[in-house]
Amino acid sequence: MKYMVIETFKAGVADKVYERFNEKGRMLPDGLYYLDSWLSNDHTKCFQLMEADRLELIEKWIAKWDDLIEFEVVPVQDSPTKAAQQGGCT
Repeated sequence: MKYMVIETFKAGVADKVYERFNEKGRMLPDGLYYLDSWLSNDHTKCFQLMEADRLELIEKWIAKWDDLIEFEVVPVQDSPTKAAQQGGCT
């Protein structure tokens, strides 16, 4: 299943987020896959498209970052898949 992970950096910690990322990478558990990401123009939010068979893998990953970042996780599917099932989205 694919998930859109919306990360909001806590106030004043963006430098710490990038420092940890540069030192340790994404720190993904086995079975969680990074697909793509986008950063808001003001550099306060990151939108990551991830894939995993179990939500628990996302929760395990979040635990490594939740001291610096607030997370929203939304299960998603691409429009072509949804359109084939029942009409898709615009």
